[in-house]
Amino acid sequence: MSSTRTQIYLTDEQRRRLDERGRREGHSLAHMVREAVEVYLAGEPDLQAALDATFGAIPDLEVPSRDAWDARERERMGDAPAR
Repeated sequence: MSSTRTQIYLTDEQRRRLDERGRREGHSLAHMVREAVEVYLAGEPDLQAALDATFGAIPDLEVPSRDAWDARERERMGDAPAR
């Protein structure tokens, strides 16, 4: 496994708690940080998969034309043209 050295800043409290946990569990600080990063990245949503899974989910959806949309917005804003 190739690694890149990275410097991070922790609060005194974070460092103290990590040191305590590392002693209890027998893990290095670097190991615990790498584990935490993996958990964080695993929770990252796969946006492309979500789009692929929902594409065409509402095939009968009717989207109004731009003119109809603009007219509805003018009516909503009270700027409807005089009839």
